[in-house]
Amino acid sequence: GGGGGGSRQETRARLLPERRVDVPGFCSPGAFQRSPYLSARGNFASVFLGSTEEGYKAYHADKYDEDENPNGIINFGTSENKLCFDLMSKRLTQADMNVMEPPLLQYPDWKGHMFLREEVARFLTFYCKAPAPLKAENVIVLNGCGSLFSALATVLCDPGEAVLIATPFYGGITQSVFLYGNVKLVYAYLDSKITGTSTRPFQLTVEKLEKALQDARAEGVTVRALILLNPQNPLGDIYSPSELRDYLEFAKRHELHVIVDEIYMLSVFDESATFHSVLGMDRLPDPQRTHVMWGITKDFAVSGIRFGTLYTENQDVANAVASLCYFHGVCGPVQHKVAQLLRDRDWINQVYLRANRARLKAAHTYVTDELKTLGVPFLNRSAGFFVWIDFRKYLRTGTFEEEMLLWKRFLDNKVLLSCGKAFECSEPGWFRIIFADKTHRLQLGMQRIRKVLEEREQEILAEEKEQPCQSDQDGKADSTDEVIFVSHHQEPTCAGSSSLGDLIGLLQQQMRSSDWLQKNTAEQFA
Repeated sequence: GGGGGGSRQETRARLLPERRVDVPGFCSPGAFQRSPYLSARGNFASVFLGSTEEGYKAYHADKYDEDENPNGIINFGTSENKLCFDLMSKRLTQADMNVMEPPLLQYPDWKGHMFLREEVARFLTFYCKAPAPLKAENVIVLNGCGSLFSALATVLCDPGEAVLIATPFYGGITQSVFLYGNVKLVYAYLDSKITGTSTRPFQLTVEKLEKALQDARAEGVTVRALILLNPQNPLGDIYSPSELRDYLEFAKRHELHVIVDEIYMLSVFDESATFHSVLGMDRLPDPQRTHVMWGITKDFAVSGIRFGTLYTENQDVANAVASLCYFHGVCGPVQHKVAQLLRDRDWINQVYLRANRARLKAAHTYVTDELKTLGVPFLNRSAGFFVWIDFRKYLRTGTFEEEMLLWKRFLDNKVLLSCGKAFECSEPGWFRIIFADKTHRLQLGMQRIRKVLEEREQEILAEEKEQPCQSDQDGKADSTDEVIFVSHHQEPTCAGSSSLGDLIGLLQQQMRSSDWLQKNTAEQFA
C-alpha cells in the first residue's frame, strides 16, 4: 500500500495482537490503503474483510435464483438453515404473533421483557435438561450471539487482554471479540493427526488448552476467558459430559471465565448422537464464571431475526452486559413473537423439530454421498449445517495461498464455500460446506464443485508427469471411523492413475443422483 509515516505503522502495530491473530487472513488485498477520514481503529475495521466477507459480498451481488439468475452464485458458505422457511413463515404469521400492545412500543427493561426472559428460562430448562428450574433473572436478551460475544469480551476483558479458543472455529467471533472489543484471541491449534491423547481428528484436549495458555502467558498476554462452541462450528463435534467437565475444570484451575456457545443445540439430526448442555450438568465447577449462550437463528432457521440470549448466575456479569443492551436491544414486537414461539412446545416437538431433523439428515446424506463418490475425505458428524472437508489432495504445495486460489476457483465457478483459513485452521486445504439447503441447489452446487475438483485433478496429474512423484503422507489425515475415506483415492498417485475408476465412480454418482431425485421429490422433502 501507499507510504505513511512511522507513527501510523506503530499505531497499527499496537492495534494488532502480536503473533496471536494472523492478520493477512482477515485483511482484504488492498488492506493498507488508509483513509484520512478514519481513525486507526476505523481503518483497521474497514480492511478487516477476509475471504468470508469477500465471498458474502460477491454472493449478494450475484445471487443464484432458479428463474431470475440460474448462473448466479450458490451459497454453501453462510451457515443458514434454508430447509424450514415453509414451517417458520406459517407459524410466525399466525394470529397470536401479531400483537402491538403499548409496552411493546416502549423501552423495555434492558435485559429484555420479563415475559420473554421467563419463557427463555422455561425453554432452556426443558431442552437443556437442567436439574433444577432455570431462573428468569439470570437471562439476558440481545440482538444475536455476535452482540453477546462483543458484550462479554468488553465486560470480562480489558483492551489488549485475551480469550482462549480452539481452532478451527467460527470466524465471526474474531470480529465480535477482537474488532469490536479490542480483545485478543489466543489459539489452541487442533489438527487432523491422531497422536497421543487424540482419538479423533481435530480433538480438543485439556493438554492443548494448557499449552496455548502457557505459551500466551510466556509472551506476557493475560487470558481472561475460554470460549467453547458446542456443537462445534465448523467441525460438527458434540462434546461428551466428561469432556465438558474436563474443559470447565481446566478453566476453574486457571480462574478463567467460560463462554459456552450452544447455538446449534437443537440441530442434532442423528438419533445416535446426544447433545449435553452445560446447563444440564448436576454441578458446575465454577458457576460464577460459566456463561451460556443460545439463540433462535440456527435451530429455528431464522437468521434474519436477530435474537440471542445469555444465561449466567453471575449478577455482576449480567448487569454489566445489560448496560450494553441499550446498543443491542431486540425490538418489542419481535420479543413478543419469540416468546410465543418458545411457548408453543407442542408445535416445536411434534411439527418443527421432527421435520427439521429429517430434512437436515436427508440433505447431509446427499452431500456426504457425493463426497464419497468423489473420493474426498470429510469428518462425519451429526450436528450443525456443515461438513468439514479435506481438499488437501487438490493442493500441490499445501500452502494457504494455494487454498485461497482453490477457494477463488470455486467462487469463479459460482459456488461459495468457506476455506479453512477463515476458521484459523492450522492445516491448509480444509473447507466447510453448508448442506442445509434445498435439493435443486445442493445438486447444482455439487456439480459445480465436482467440475472444479476434476479440472484440478487433471492439472496435478499433468504437473506430476513433468516432475517425479513424491509421496505426500503429511497431506493425508489419519484414516479412522471419524474421517470417511474412499479407498481408490486414498493413496498418493503418480501419473497415469486409473481413469476407469473415475469413470465408474462418475456413473455410480449419476445413477444415484437420479435415483435420489425420484425418492426425494420436492413434495416429499417438504
